[in-house]
Amino acid sequence: MDVARCLALLGMAATHVLKPRDADGSLSVAQWLAGGRASALFAVLAGVSIALVTGRGRPLSGKARAKATVALAVRAVLVAGVGLLLAGLDSGIAVILTYYGVLFVLALPFLGLSAPLLGALAAGWVVIAPVVSQLVRPHLPARGFDSPSPEQVVDDPAGLLAELTFTGYYPAVPWLAYVLAGMAIGRLDLSSRRLVAVLAVGGAALAVLATGASRWSTARPAVREALMTDPPARDDGAGALLDRIGEGLYGTTPAGGAWEWLLVVAPHSATPFDLAHTIGAAFLVIGTALVVVESLGPLARRSAALFFGAGTMTLTLYAVHVAARAPDVLPDDLRDSYLFHVLLLLGLGLVVSGLGRRGPLEGAVGAVSRLAAGRAVARRPDGERSGGEGPGGPRVGA
Repeated sequence: MDVARCLALLGMAATHVLKPRDADGSLSVAQWLAGGRASALFAVLAGVSIALVTGRGRPLSGKARAKATVALAVRAVLVAGVGLLLAGLDSGIAVILTYYGVLFVLALPFLGLSAPLLGALAAGWVVIAPVVSQLVRPHLPARGFDSPSPEQVVDDPAGLLAELTFTGYYPAVPWLAYVLAGMAIGRLDLSSRRLVAVLAVGGAALAVLATGASRWSTARPAVREALMTDPPARDDGAGALLDRIGEGLYGTTPAGGAWEWLLVVAPHSATPFDLAHTIGAAFLVIGTALVVVESLGPLARRSAALFFGAGTMTLTLYAVHVAARAPDVLPDDLRDSYLFHVLLLLGLGLVVSGLGRRGPLEGAVGAVSRLAAGRAVARRPDGERSGGEGPGGPRVGA
């Protein structure tokens, strides 16, 4: 899982630093590979981690579940707070952490569900949530295009809530599909090589199927005509429109736009096809990482743990990356160098993991959430079963 988190972090950094188009106008390899997929992978991994710390295949109940719920809720508030603070750095990055905090809260009612129920709910959410979003967004406050900030908490709480749930860059209501899908596979026996191989192959098939179905649907003349009546259409044809949005939208399809927009598969569009494709891609990465790492010998596994150590402290390193992209922090040649960001993230991860330490933000957030959870349930009667890995909560990525 740490390998997958590290890959997601590096993919996210690529979309922040590298240009989305090559000199000839074609989509860059980095944008094609990581655009929309890296952030979705983080969200799916968050769901996996939530399942792992709430009982794995046997969901927690009673006092243990109450403690885990409080810990996750406190963690959600702290992570969201970090996101609000990072927004003030003017990095030009759409900071995801505040949305992540909302996602953790939305996941709390589903902690007691089994893998089949979570899988079925995730599949239904992929279809229903975008439809609900299409219905409600025209009636919500107009969104802004800056990251959620502390000022919004006081000056525009209704607008902030609308952005975090439906209208923003990473709308939590549709994105809950990622967390539910991750929780479903986190409840499975991930030590089974056969199962994780099926996960990887099935994920690839889902991603290809979703893309193919979207391409077939949007190739129909009636659909293309409908898409051209809404922004961001221009006069250069529907084919050019579909190529342009391959670079990504801003979290959702156009508010109040034609229903045919739900057929596109563009990154950060939160359509059924986009959600299905990126969930499949996340399953492919997670399954492949599990298969490969499990096949390594002890020395190779230790080397991989060090090399991908950034995956153990993605909350801290995401904050470092955002700060490094802020103006006047670094010289422009370093600020805009993807190689520098890769070396910075991998180097810090290697050093900290090699010393056997946690990232500073991970340690602080974990300590506070455990303390709050312990105090909140201290007077509950004992005797309920516990399990899993404790209530400290998942590692948080971008």
